[in-house]
Amino acid sequence: MTRQKRSRKHASSAENAGGEVNEASVSQLNEPALPQSPEPASASEANPSPSRRNRVRSKKRRLNNQSEADTIQRTSSPERRARPHHSDQKNGDCSNGMIVSTTTTTESIPAPPSWETVVKVVPSMDAVVKVFCVHTEPNFSLPWQRKRQYSSGSSGFIIGGRRVLTNAHSVEHHTQVKLKKRGSDTKYLATVLAIGTECDIALLTVNDDEFWEGVSPVEFGDLPALHNDVTVVGYPIGGDTISVTSGVVSRMEILSYVHGSTELLGLQIDAAINSGNSGGPAFNDKGKCVGIAFQSLKHEDAENIGYVIPTPVIVHFIQDYEKHDKYTGFPVLGIEWQKMENPDLRKSMGMESHQKGVRIRRIEPTAPESQVLKPSDIILSFDGVNIANDGTVPFRHGERIGFSYLISQKYTGDSALVKVLRDGEILEFSIKLAIHKRLIPAHICGKPPSYFIVAGFVFTTISVPYLRSEYGKEYEFDAPVKLLEKHLHAMAQSVDEQLVVVSQVLVSDINIGYEEIVNTQVVAFNGKPVKNLKGLAEMVENCDDEYMKFNLDYDQIVVLQTKTAKEATLDILTTHCIPSAMSDDLKT
Repeated sequence: MTRQKRSRKHASSAENAGGEVNEASVSQLNEPALPQSPEPASASEANPSPSRRNRVRSKKRRLNNQSEADTIQRTSSPERRARPHHSDQKNGDCSNGMIVSTTTTTESIPAPPSWETVVKVVPSMDAVVKVFCVHTEPNFSLPWQRKRQYSSGSSGFIIGGRRVLTNAHSVEHHTQVKLKKRGSDTKYLATVLAIGTECDIALLTVNDDEFWEGVSPVEFGDLPALHNDVTVVGYPIGGDTISVTSGVVSRMEILSYVHGSTELLGLQIDAAINSGNSGGPAFNDKGKCVGIAFQSLKHEDAENIGYVIPTPVIVHFIQDYEKHDKYTGFPVLGIEWQKMENPDLRKSMGMESHQKGVRIRRIEPTAPESQVLKPSDIILSFDGVNIANDGTVPFRHGERIGFSYLISQKYTGDSALVKVLRDGEILEFSIKLAIHKRLIPAHICGKPPSYFIVAGFVFTTISVPYLRSEYGKEYEFDAPVKLLEKHLHAMAQSVDEQLVVVSQVLVSDINIGYEEIVNTQVVAFNGKPVKNLKGLAEMVENCDDEYMKFNLDYDQIVVLQTKTAKEATLDILTTHCIPSAMSDDLKT
C-alpha cells in the first residue's frame, strides 16, 4: 500500500508539471513486470553488497535511457495513438502509479464482439432444450379424483427424426408439455410419443416447424471408458440459463434405476447432477452424446456422485419404439438365481472343475421359460456367453458385468439360447423373452387407479405408487409387513392376478365397527378366492345371498347384509361426491 501511495503522489506531481515525465516515471511505465520473487532466505540476499548495488544502479540507468527513447517513439507512432482505451479511463487518470494515455478517436473504437463466436463453444449445446411440464398425479387415497396440478422444469435434447429425448419422470402424469430452445423466448407445445418407465426415458415431438429451424440434432457416441471426460448440459435449479458441469466416468455397472424400479446398465460420474438436470445430455470430449443424466446419490458420506443412462440403453429404447411403433419394455429372464462360488455347493450339484454358472432358485410362473427351465438348473451360458460363478460375464478389457446386461440387449419377443446343467446333463433351450409380470407392479403406466365401492368399503389394487402415496418414500419400512412380504417375495400365478385390498372405510351406519380397517388384503368373498379387482366387483354385483362375507388378511372377516349394503352405497356416494361406485376400467 505504501508503494502505491508513493506512485500516485509521484504521478500527480508529474501531471502538475505540465505532463512532463521524469526518468523514474518512464522506467515504471516501460520496464517489464517481473514475477514476484520469494521471500529472502538469508541476510546476505536481503542486503546486497555495495558493489552489487552499483551494478544494479548502472543497469537501471541503461534501462531508463532505452525506455525513454522507446516511449517517445511509441508516442509518436500512429499505432500507439490509435490504440483503444476503456471508457473509464479519463483525462489525467492514474492507476497504480501508471499514467494512462488519454488520446482517443472515433475510428479507434472497435466493433462490438459477435456473441455467436464467443458463446457458441459446443455446437451440440444448441440442441439442448428446457422442458416445462404440468403434472396431474392420481390420488390413490381418493382414486375417483386427481391431485392438485403442479409444474416442473427439466432438460432434454433434440435427436434425428424431429424428436426430443428427456427423462420419463420429467413428463410422468403430464397434462401439458412445452419446450424452449436455447436463446429463445418462445415455448412450443410438445406431444409425448412414448414413455419408457423401466429405462426412465421419454420421447417427444413438436408439430411447429419453427421449432426445428436452425438446430442440428445431437449425435450419439460410443460407450465411454473409465476416466473419460464427460460434460453434462442442462437447466438445473439456480438459474434460467443453460448450465455446464464436467467430470469423468468413475464407474460402469448394472445400476438400480429409481424411477423404473429396474436394474440396467448405467454410468457413474463425478459431475454434479441437480434437480432440473434430468433429461439433459452428457457429451464426450468430441461433442457427441454418451448418455442422459437422470439421478444422483444423496448420501452424507458421498459427494458429487451422479448417474447417466448410457447409449446402449438409449439406442434400445429408440429402436424398440421404431420397431413396434410403441414402447414394449426391456425383457427379463424371469428367474431368481444363486451364486455358485462355494466349491462344495458346485460339487453337490454335479459341476465339474471347469464348469461355471449360477443356480436357479425360483422361476416366475408367468414367464415363458417356466415351461422348460426348472429350479436347481445351473445356467452355464446365455446366447453363447459363459456365465461365471458370481453371475458376471466379460464386458470389456479388464471389466466384467452382470449377465442381466445380455438380457437387456434383447427385445420383447426375441429368442435366446440358454445352456443349463441338469442332473449332470447339459441341455440347451431356446427361450422366448418377455417383460416382467409383478404381483405388485412398479408403475400404473399413466392409467388412473382402479377402485370399487360397496357399503363404504373402498377396494383397490396395490402398486408401488400406491404404497409410496400411502406411506411416503420410506414405504419399505413403514408399510404393513404382509404387503411388504408380497411386494418383495410373492410371484403372480397368472397374468391377471392382482393384490386387492380394502383401502379405507367411508364411515356410515351400515359399517359400524369396521372403521379402522385400512390397507388390508381381501382373500376371499363368500368362500371364493379373490383373483383381481374386476372379479371381486362382478361377484359383489351378482351376489344373491342374504349376506356378503369378505375374508381379509390377519383372519379378519366383514359381514354385510346384501340388500341393505347395496342401498346404502348410493347414499354414501352422494355424501362424498363420488361420481361412480367403480372406475371405468371395471365397467367394460
